Amino acid sequence: MKKIIFFLFISFVLLGCSNKIETVEKSFYYWKSDSWDFSEKENSILQTLEIRKLYVKFFEVDHDKNFGNFPISKSNLKLNKQGSFSEIIPTVYIKNEVFKETDKKGLDTLAANINFLIHKYEAKFSPFAVAKEFQMDCDWTLKTKDNYFYFLKKLKLISKKEISCTLRLYPYKYPEKMGIPPVDRATLMCYNLINPLENKSKNSILDLKELESYLNKKRKYPLHLDIALPTYSWMQVYQNNKFTTVIYKNQKEILPKLKKIKPLWYEVTEDHLAGDFYLRIGDKIKHEVLPPDQINQAIEVIKKNVVFDLQTTVTLFYLDEEQLSKYSDETLSGFYTNFSK
Repeated sequence: MKKIIFFLFISFVLLGCSNKIETVEKSFYYWKSDSWDFSEKENSILQTLEIRKLYVKFFEVDHDKNFGNFPISKSNLKLNKQGSFSEIIPTVYIKNEVFKETDKKGLDTLAANINFLIHKYEAKFSPFAVAKEFQMDCDWTLKTKDNYFYFLKKLKLISKKEISCTLRLYPYKYPEKMGIPPVDRATLMCYNLINPLENKSKNSILDLKELESYLNKKRKYPLHLDIALPTYSWMQVYQNNKFTTVIYKNQKEILPKLKKIKPLWYEVTEDHLAGDFYLRIGDKIKHEVLPPDQINQAIEVIKKNVVFDLQTTVTLFYLDEEQLSKYSDETLSGFYTNFSK
């Protein structure tokens, strides 16, 4: 009898720690602040992939010593077109400096103000105005952990909503040091693993060896985990060997004016006006882009080492016609379905 009980216990533990996801909820981040509506192509992607959920950045929060905490980069999205989605998750990016400079009274005010602004902006997203979840995005550190966690608890109390947060790989790997955020669920951000200005030979968006250094063994995190993957690219511009700017838009127009000088690196061969920035002959560009096989290899690493619940949301960063033009609809669909294979 004891052997049977022990066997059932072991079976329960093993089943509870299964990496097999039965249901993948497909989602995108929408991170643009300058668009009033989806483009025709973006709307087509949403419908073709049957996206039901969008994490929309409503605004960001910055801190100034004179003015305190204040919202910036507010979304202009109004959703005149209706895609296939049925749920919008208000998402707020809060700079880590906010939690370095704000006391408990200020954090109470911050939670109240964010809750107020989210509800104010929700009116633009009718008929998806009533959100059941708010997501907070912050690169919190050991020094800001206590203030950030206090704020999350306060926001939960005030909003009476399900609260989720983003989770970088360092606090995921070291929860005993970094703590467990007091939220209902967390989205594990599997990108931006390397400081782009410190390591010039690696792809800072997603480097597989760097990913494996964090996901180096099978772990069960104390919270429900969702996953976010990158589908964006950028160009880091260096003039006179000094970093100058990052270009996200019109990369296809720029590429013919570049010659490759080494892996990831190009040299400008023709003067070109890129938006409001002028590229000059001789400028150096680090072009970081992710081919589909690299993203799929990252998915295999994640599946091998992260213990999931039976249902998990997979979110691609981010919904943008130009950024997603590198991938077919079938490829994008595979990024979701590969998690349940």
